[in-house]
Amino acid sequence: MRTLKIIAFSLMVIGAINWGLIGVFGFDLVAAIFGEMSVLSRIVYTLVGASGLIAIFSMYGMFREDI
Repeated sequence: MRTLKIIAFSLMVIGAINWGLIGVFGFDLVAAIFGEMSVLSRIVYTLVGASGLIAIFSMYGMFREDI
């Protein structure tokens, strides 16, 4: 489970950097590397989104109070 969280965190960092580049420079790094909405870029975007969901559930477990 720890490995999954590390991979999810790494993908979230990649997604955050990509969104920062889009916001500041209008440059989509994932699209530049893999092609705009190619199969590979869609896989990367999907993995980044799944990583966000993993982070949400991880945070839920971290902040949950045990009774």
